[in-house]
Amino acid sequence: MSAADCDTGEVVQLCLLAGKIMMESGGETYRVEDTMMRIAAACGRERSHSYVTPTGIIFSIDGPDSGTRLVRISERSTDLQKVTDVNDISRRIAQGQLSVQEAIQLLRELETAKVGYPFRVKLLCAAIASGCFMIMFQGEWADFAAAFVIGGAALSSVTFFHWLVKAKLFSELLAAVIVGVLACLAVQIGAGNQLDKIILGSVMPLVPGLLITNAVRDLIAGHFVSGLSKGAEALLTAFAIGSGIAFVLAFYNGAGW
Repeated sequence: MSAADCDTGEVVQLCLLAGKIMMESGGETYRVEDTMMRIAAACGRERSHSYVTPTGIIFSIDGPDSGTRLVRISERSTDLQKVTDVNDISRRIAQGQLSVQEAIQLLRELETAKVGYPFRVKLLCAAIASGCFMIMFQGEWADFAAAFVIGGAALSSVTFFHWLVKAKLFSELLAAVIVGVLACLAVQIGAGNQLDKIILGSVMPLVPGLLITNAVRDLIAGHFVSGLSKGAEALLTAFAIGSGIAFVLAFYNGAGW
């Protein structure tokens, strides 16, 4: 059975599943809406409507047998490989290589699949990036090892705290505190010299870079609700990181270490 001959409810289910995976994996709002509408058009439903926010997706198709459906977005992370895979599936649907049922099955498998890099690879990349950022901020090569270790500890901490408590801002705050404490200890024991440069490099794995980028791109594309909400989330994340570092530095300076 071709995609155009399938049930409208299955088309809506397919579009919502594709949009949900993309939003949960860090896709931009306008890209999610465009992908959903292209899938619907490839299935013979030219008049479709989608409204995407970081916390939910509303989608409908014009017609007597179609209703409006909503799917909730509760978890958001960064997995651009899944965004690419959903785009690939949508192109195969448009080219007639996949039926709706086959596409739904592939998306369900993709939703539960772990296609990202192993944690040890992410840990190594975060550590190397921290050291390189420290050098970029005009730090000393003698502090590279300290920034390397503390940057890896930052990613490990935020991952553990997010697993422990499903509150992103809380996990970012605690991870920043750990970064500050380790940086101060490194300077105290002589493993580092420039405290400020070590901290600057080490907190980079915590900075919401993709979130800020998506917020700006959504605002440029005219998606003001999504852009402002993502911008607010990025601002709160930056505030949590800054508060954690400020707390440690206030104690460090007050104690006269």
